[in-house]
Amino acid sequence: MRRTAVGAPGRGTAAAAPPAPRAAAAGAESPPPPPSPPPAGTALRELRTEFPFQLPRGYVDEAGTVHRDGVMRLSTARDELVPLRDVRVQENPAYLSVVLLGRVITRLGTLATVHDGTVENMFASDLAFLQDFYRQINAEGHTRAAVECPHCSEPFEVELGGSRLGES
Repeated sequence: MRRTAVGAPGRGTAAAAPPAPRAAAAGAESPPPPPSPPPAGTALRELRTEFPFQLPRGYVDEAGTVHRDGVMRLSTARDELVPLRDVRVQENPAYLSVVLLGRVITRLGTLATVHDGTVENMFASDLAFLQDFYRQINAEGHTRAAVECPHCSEPFEVELGGSRLGES
């Protein structure tokens, strides 16, 4: 608790004040209250890093169980760089999406782990779905740019993203 000297200029009366200032002084010792929620209409936008999905057909494991519901996380630069060192990707660039999806799918049904071998054995329609889903969640708001036609001045949008998974 901070005490004020009686002889301090302009503070002599504060030392003899009733208990109310003591309560304020005691409040100064306690941690500040948590920040109040933002006013209505200014909701804070939290960064989502995981996104649920449902496969169109589903992955069938060795026991014959179909797994459809899963979760994919946002990709990091490392997720896109590490597969480039994979021999399978170096020999066949189309394999990049399989390795990349194996890294970012965090859950699929009741499977204990999801890896590139899992993705490799998915139906083609499910693989295409996951490739599109990957593009959507990792390029949100960054793949289109508003431009204007130089001839008629009509505004329109152009796609800026790469054509293949892992290509930006």
